[in-house]
Amino acid sequence: MEKRENKLLLAYKKSKPYSDYISFGLLLCVLPILVKAGVMKYSYLTIIASILIFSIVSLGLNLLVGYSGLVSLGTAGFMGLGTYLAAYLTANLKLPFELSLIISVAVPMVIGILTGLVSLRIEGYYLAIATLAISEILRKVFVEFSAVTNGFSGKQAAYPILLGFIKLDRNWSFVLIVVALVLVMIITHNIINSYTGRAFLTMRGSDAAAQAMGINLFKYRLLSFAIAVGYAGLGGVLYVHFIKYTYPNAWTLSLSLNILAVIIIGGVRSISGTVIGAFVVFGVPDLILKRLPVIGAIDGMAYIFNGILIILVILFYPHGLINIRQDINRLFKKIRNGKEKYSEQRSIKE
Repeated sequence: MEKRENKLLLAYKKSKPYSDYISFGLLLCVLPILVKAGVMKYSYLTIIASILIFSIVSLGLNLLVGYSGLVSLGTAGFMGLGTYLAAYLTANLKLPFELSLIISVAVPMVIGILTGLVSLRIEGYYLAIATLAISEILRKVFVEFSAVTNGFSGKQAAYPILLGFIKLDRNWSFVLIVVALVLVMIITHNIINSYTGRAFLTMRGSDAAAQAMGINLFKYRLLSFAIAVGYAGLGGVLYVHFIKYTYPNAWTLSLSLNILAVIIIGGVRSISGTVIGAFVVFGVPDLILKRLPVIGAIDGMAYIFNGILIILVILFYPHGLINIRQDINRLFKKIRNGKEKYSEQRSIKE
């Protein structure tokens, strides 16, 4: 009987993150209704959609950096590749959205696997520079290969058409992004709690220890890069079909550094923390700081204050904002214990 209860408790703990992710997704799906009701502006929906898209991309980078211990500064380039492939395949070649999605994720993954081969030879700063070089090559392709990309003029796309006849509008495209994020969160949770996740962590700790335990470094390094780049490609597809436009200067080193900042601010090796980090980096300036009286009135001041906020977060929460919940719980516990001690002392005096 006791064993059965333990199994049920273990099954509940495993399923709880799924229910949390789905609840989070359902809560987000309410936002388009608020827009239609006139309670929320369309511009807010666009900002939140961008936060969710960059959360997907950042989850891939978190797997690569946080779990595998590999550094990449080429995330923006791979995301940009996903946008251009999706736009060209649907707008020019008239391919179905589903087929375009598969190709636009698969092609960056192939390049990611090739990048993984590079990681077998170099590590640390050298690998970061190598991935940055790949990103810059891709950005140069976006500019020069104008027959496909339209060069500096950028490339346009439309809202997705599912199954060839279901035309999505802005609100339903937002719902599609939410569904994609929830699925990615669940997939990421399964990866990090599987043998693959444990292999990534072992590899991060020590290559020699990983090899001694029978972990194939060749296989898991390629896999970690493939997953990270695949998430970036998926984020690119969702981005171009929601924003409906992509251009070369959007996919620079600055964006790659912002995505890296997301996982550091939110919490390395944390799914929920990654979403929190994406909100701080990509959402706080537009949703909060630009709405303040003095800060919002001066151009660029919101981003300066956001930079200061990020520095403060790193100083006081070096392991990520996800740990703020523990501090709040400790504070409430102290308050509760203080009240109990006070009531005990009072009863003794009486």
